[in-house]
Amino acid sequence: MTELARRTLLTGGLAAGALCTPTLALARPVVTLPPDVAQRDAATVMAVRTNAPVVAMTFDDGPHPRLTPVLLDILKARGLRATFYLIGNRCVTWPDIVRRIAAEGHEIGNHSWSHPDLSRHSDEAAMDEIDRTTDTIFKITGRPPVTFRPPYGAFTRRQRLMLYQARNLPTILWSVDPQDWRRPGASVVSSRILKGSRPGAIILSHDIQSGTVKAMPATLDGLTERGLRFGTVSQMMGWPLWQDRRFRRVSTQG
Repeated sequence: MTELARRTLLTGGLAAGALCTPTLALARPVVTLPPDVAQRDAATVMAVRTNAPVVAMTFDDGPHPRLTPVLLDILKARGLRATFYLIGNRCVTWPDIVRRIAAEGHEIGNHSWSHPDLSRHSDEAAMDEIDRTTDTIFKITGRPPVTFRPPYGAFTRRQRLMLYQARNLPTILWSVDPQDWRRPGASVVSSRILKGSRPGAIILSHDIQSGTVKAMPATLDGLTERGLRFGTVSQMMGWPLWQDRRFRRVSTQG
């Protein structure tokens, strides 16, 4: 691990009572979310309990060299912020897109280095996947991610607690899953998101899917027409905007 991965811990935490436990759908059919995923703890976030009419749009698996810039144009035209869970090895390939995501006010989260099923990995291997991605995002943007989303949602409760204790990274899951990876078409993706979204929802989607990006204008406009606003995951949890957050380094050595 690099010096940043060994020594950087993020300030701040999740307020008590901020979690709720709606039913989850799988991002992929190849793994099963552990039954303890619904247990409430600061290490796991599925949605945010709030009276404010706000939702978090999240986009996984990018950056994509063609689709992510199109999505950024869509968001910019509407003045909306989203959260992008980026894969480390793709950040290395397309750093300019990563910088654009950060520069335009969106939050960047950690989505592992190579998108494996981390529930099948050792703690050391899982932490390496996460730390390499944190270091890469830090080197590109000047700040580390403050939340983590496991590929496929596959991360055991023990792993989630381990990560939260070791790196102060909560695991962010979702409460709305349009299963856009199945490529059902833009209209179906939009309909599923509109149907499932409520205040405090965390909406899962993938900006590596052309149908998802095509669905976004109608989806974003439809949610706005229902009176819903958009925030990043950090904002939903009551944290500062990612770009404004201050970080401090403390030693993790015993």
